[in-house]
Amino acid sequence: MEQSNQSTPARFILLGLSNVPPLQFICFFVFFLIYTITVLGNILLITVVTMTPSLHTPMYFFLSNLSVIDITFSCTIVPKILVNTLSTDKSISFVECAIQMYIHLVLGATESILLAAMAYDRFVAICRPLHYKSIMNIRFCIYLVAMSWSVGFMNAFILVLPTLNLPFCGSKHVNHFFCEIPPFLLMSCVDTQLNEIIIYISATIIVMSAFFLTLISYVYIVMTILKIHSIKGRHSLFSTCASHLLVVTLYYGTIMFMYVRPHSTNYRTMDKIVSLLYTAVTPMLNPFIYSMRNKDVIGSINSLHKQVCFGH
Repeated sequence: MEQSNQSTPARFILLGLSNVPPLQFICFFVFFLIYTITVLGNILLITVVTMTPSLHTPMYFFLSNLSVIDITFSCTIVPKILVNTLSTDKSISFVECAIQMYIHLVLGATESILLAAMAYDRFVAICRPLHYKSIMNIRFCIYLVAMSWSVGFMNAFILVLPTLNLPFCGSKHVNHFFCEIPPFLLMSCVDTQLNEIIIYISATIIVMSAFFLTLISYVYIVMTILKIHSIKGRHSLFSTCASHLLVVTLYYGTIMFMYVRPHSTNYRTMDKIVSLLYTAVTPMLNPFIYSMRNKDVIGSINSLHKQVCFGH
């Protein structure tokens, strides 16, 4: 009987954000809107970059990969949220949960490193402009992206396997809207200190390292910009970095809140909201943050729109 009580449930119950019917309908509408905007916005950005030769540069190559991550993030988590919000059956199978947790962690680590690579690209473009083409060549860019994805896959494997092997003592109610590690650690009936140490080490090596590399890049960028005497020149360079800085602040801030701080004994509503920010809201905002502040992207969108509407 004791062994049975400590087995892993075949299905988990996702408690979601609210069990109040009126709020559930509001949540469904909001999530559906977020999902639609995320997918269409990122597909549009990828299409524009792909079809515009002038945008075939390292910055937009990284940005297209970021859009792929954002689409996958949304498609991995939001459809299940939509189903569970209005359905009486809020369960998710062990296999579905494992896949959702694994993909979510792959994308999280990959995006962290990719944002650092994008910061380095801006550093080279602003601080080493004469050597930009030789440093940020296509082979090096592909290497950076491949390394980002490889680290993401390895990191997720290291974190997911020990988490799902924990005994849950018959507990199957997950106080969250998708399968994420922190609430699963709280569900376990054994000491999860080793799991938490692994998470902290992983977060320190990947997230914090990527964050500090990004920070170092921007320290040099700011120092270089401040040396420019022209106010117009300063404004132009600052504007090229502002979009990336906004994305970095949103993403690293939420990730650090979830995985670097000590876990509370109760998975609070604030934790769910923070998870919602980096899994659903940030992927929706990314293409708009980059495109609305970027004249090249806006010009390319207008050009493609004219070609579609007028056939030239």
